[in-house]
Amino acid sequence: QHGRVKIKSTAQQEEEKRKEREKKLKIYVAARDACFSKRREGVWDDEALQLTQQLLSSNPDFATLWNYRREILLHLETVREEDELQKIYEAELSFLESCLKMNPKSYGSWHHRGWVSARLPRPDWARELSLCDRCLSLDDRNFHCWDYRRMVVKMSGVPVDQELQFTDRLIGSNFSNYSSWHYRSTLLPLLHPESPEPPSPCQQLLKEYELVQNAFFTDPNDQSAWFYYRWLLGRAEREEMISCVYVSREEERVVVAFSRPVNVSAFTLIHIWNFVHFLTWTQICDLPPGTISDITNEHNLTVHWTEKHTHRDCALYTGRNESWCRDSATDQELFSELSVEKTSVLQSELQSCNQLQELEPLNKWCLLTIILLMRALDPLGYEKETLAHFQTLKEVDSMRSAYYSDLCSKFMIENTILKMEYAEVRVFSISDKKLTTLCHLDQLLLVTHINLSSNLLQRLPPQFAMLQCLEVLEADNNCIENLEGLYHLPKLEEVYLKNNKISKLADLQPLVSCPKLKHLDLRGNPITETTNIQSELAELLPSVTDLLKSLIH
Repeated sequence: QHGRVKIKSTAQQEEEKRKEREKKLKIYVAARDACFSKRREGVWDDEALQLTQQLLSSNPDFATLWNYRREILLHLETVREEDELQKIYEAELSFLESCLKMNPKSYGSWHHRGWVSARLPRPDWARELSLCDRCLSLDDRNFHCWDYRRMVVKMSGVPVDQELQFTDRLIGSNFSNYSSWHYRSTLLPLLHPESPEPPSPCQQLLKEYELVQNAFFTDPNDQSAWFYYRWLLGRAEREEMISCVYVSREEERVVVAFSRPVNVSAFTLIHIWNFVHFLTWTQICDLPPGTISDITNEHNLTVHWTEKHTHRDCALYTGRNESWCRDSATDQELFSELSVEKTSVLQSELQSCNQLQELEPLNKWCLLTIILLMRALDPLGYEKETLAHFQTLKEVDSMRSAYYSDLCSKFMIENTILKMEYAEVRVFSISDKKLTTLCHLDQLLLVTHINLSSNLLQRLPPQFAMLQCLEVLEADNNCIENLEGLYHLPKLEEVYLKNNKISKLADLQPLVSCPKLKHLDLRGNPITETTNIQSELAELLPSVTDLLKSLIH
């Protein structure tokens, strides 16, 4: 300890301590063995209760002994009167307090206390709340105590507004109390049950914004208030629905995309005129041969998502080889991270965060929140500022630079999709943007030409299989090592992969499943240095043989 002179112990003193420890251990082991023996024999008496208490007093994290103790108490419930049981359980609570003094974060002690309180004939919930207050005053992040308090509040019917005032006190004394902020986020929806999200822009919500702003203006580097602020702003949740249905007459195929990632276990029905096809679900459905191949006929299709009781219609007209029915990303508010229903509030919050950023220009929490607010308000209008903030984030928080790069890539892809939608084209071009990942490929279902050149991509993900209309893929000057995502693309004709890291012939295997592939450029890849590469490629991809000589060398 600080400020105390270290006293060297003699060999005799060390020996005396060792003997004392051995003596205590022998007593402990004997008591433990006696408990185990009694349990095996099915003995649930007062002596067993005393033995377990003796052991748990010195080691309150012995789960087996707590289980045995509960077995004893359950037996006593069958042979004792209610008043006597009340005294036994009250004594148990007092014993548990001594265990918690030894280890305030003992899993076994808190769990047992909850069990005892629930079985107490006449529980004193006020006492339990007082115990929680004392424990949290010593350690306001004791999550065992927070869990127990929530149980006590539920069992005793403490009013929600009273608990909200309790969090006021704790947050007022310590802005860094993450547990109090989190507890507050569970209480507000109960106080305003009209919405599953944080309350709509009302007096209570404005008070919450003021409270949390006081916290992060006081200590901008503390993450607790920022997490609560992120929850308070709301998370945009889109309804699960069928966002796009694409029909190809040539491939006799139906492709379905959703508004958000879903887990579909139910089968899907596709109605075509008076025929019903039952399909085991995949997002790409091959129809029975001859179903829609006749170009002189018009076909009306309906995709039913039986699990969600929803459907989507699509008409394939006479003389047309393909058709689709979809929602526009510009109409869906598809990419908003925050709830845009509070636009006026979000604008006000952006101004507040900008003020803080002027005072704390290198604060990562402030910068990230500003980015989210800007994207919720106007992702294209704030694109330049957003990119600048991402660059600053990667500099001030270099350990998470990969995360920021992926998040920035996601936002850039979203912006490019929006621009493509506004231009009403089927070309997706996002070259030289330092992309590190690809996402939202389901939104590119109708795209015929993709340009991903001069980025930092290492792979083409399996979701590429959704790009059933893709004819040209440009991905020169990346770090791509394999083509795992290029399976079964029926219209793919041209692939440009110059200056990547493809080193093995097996990496090109997915291209075998692309029947229309005619043009392949592999210049600048390690694979081009392989002996006999031209003959091997000719065997693997005979459809592109005539072009390989000029494309490899």
